[in-house]
Amino acid sequence: MVGIFEILCSIVVIILFCYYYSTATFDFWKVRGVKGPKPIPLFGNVKNLILKKTSSARYLIQICNLYKKEPYIGVFYKRTPILILKDPLLIKDVMIKDFSSFPQRGAPMAEKVEPLSQHLVLLEAERWRPLRNKLLASFSSGKLKDMFPLIIECSENLEKYLNRIPDNSDVEVCDVTAKFTIDVVGYCIFGIKMNALIDEQSEFRIISREIFKDSLKSLVKFRLREAFPTFYNKLAFLMHDTRQTSFFVNLVEQTIQHRIKNNIVRNDFINILKELKENPKKFGIEFELTELLCAAQAYVFFGAGFETSSLTISHALYELAQHHEIQDKLRQEIKEEFERNSGTIKFESVKTMKYLHAVYQETLRKYPTGMVIYRECTAPSYTFKSTGLTVPKYQKMIIPVIALHHNPDIYPNPDVFDPQRFLTENDLINETTYLPFGRGPRNCIGARLAVIQTKVGLATFIRNHKVDLCKKTEIPYSFGQSMFLFQPKNGVYLKIMKFHEN
Repeated sequence: MVGIFEILCSIVVIILFCYYYSTATFDFWKVRGVKGPKPIPLFGNVKNLILKKTSSARYLIQICNLYKKEPYIGVFYKRTPILILKDPLLIKDVMIKDFSSFPQRGAPMAEKVEPLSQHLVLLEAERWRPLRNKLLASFSSGKLKDMFPLIIECSENLEKYLNRIPDNSDVEVCDVTAKFTIDVVGYCIFGIKMNALIDEQSEFRIISREIFKDSLKSLVKFRLREAFPTFYNKLAFLMHDTRQTSFFVNLVEQTIQHRIKNNIVRNDFINILKELKENPKKFGIEFELTELLCAAQAYVFFGAGFETSSLTISHALYELAQHHEIQDKLRQEIKEEFERNSGTIKFESVKTMKYLHAVYQETLRKYPTGMVIYRECTAPSYTFKSTGLTVPKYQKMIIPVIALHHNPDIYPNPDVFDPQRFLTENDLINETTYLPFGRGPRNCIGARLAVIQTKVGLATFIRNHKVDLCKKTEIPYSFGQSMFLFQPKNGVYLKIMKFHEN
């Protein structure tokens, strides 16, 4: 009897300890006068997110609408206090004006288990700054102009691919657009013909599916990483994805060695990595530039480079299939531009096609590929001058891009796809309320390449083909469970047919 009593007491003590631990931080926002929903033990304010009863997009839109008049919202991810910034001036403070106090994202890196996680997106400020400064040269105006003929070559392969599709076929367009953007990224960034549009068994297409694949293993890894980061980093022998790591290490090393052996010089990403490895101190790099660190940069340039642009083209096609009048107007502009340039488009055409630009901007407004932007305070403390709120060092913050883009006070009728809103004199482009590529020093390094490849891909698709709804088209579509990317859960199915002049 005594033994049972002791066991029961132990259970009660454990429960009380767990309760105290999970709720000990719950007065954090209250004492600072920051409004937000009441947290619950174990889950904080994200129970439905953790249990997959809602998506990140819906959660952020709903909570920002609920606290519509607040400049920020205090929430808890389990027991961790997170500040959601809504006021444009505060967002500008964090991303631009006082960037030196918020130079990093604060996302955990488990370099032993996930060596490819030490890339530009997640790197701490000390390694991020010199690497970015050098890699940024890959996307200068001159380099982009040199890349343009390569992008056109990939678009011609896309045209051939589309012509092989039987008329009136139901097609999952995310797969098609991903093949195109993989080819562009491979050709322009790595100097490699990846042949994703030609070869269904292209190794690059296979690896691309693995990067963004939702699986039980990826879910378990995510949960362990966020809950027990130190312990998780010791599980390399169980969790390490050797296939992806080996693939990108070999990609970089073999490409560099091939160029050295054959005396090939190309002013691209791989050549910059080669220069950095040969003489890091020349470029202000005081840390070891290991094979894994180089491979991690290749990994993020490849993954982010193809997936975000692929999603944007797919989302644009999804909306054009629902709005034929917009599709027809866009096609007319594209055809006229091709006719002016003897059946092709020039580098300058990307900027001169105003309606294409408006469609592109509205697509990113409604479907920003990056739903949230993360920042972490690295100063001893920081005070927002306009509100007086002081946050401590390591405070994590979220800029809810998806909620800003769907705020009816900024974008009237936000669920309506309306390119016209970007064709007025006051076209709503604001440095803190339109954030498809972020803002400030840590914005997307490949944004300009993304603009070009997405517009060329969309123009190629629409010029000689029509897209329409089919039985498999979901309206509205189901959101994926990614915490970062705005992805359709079940793909985007559309009917594709050749366009014929009346």
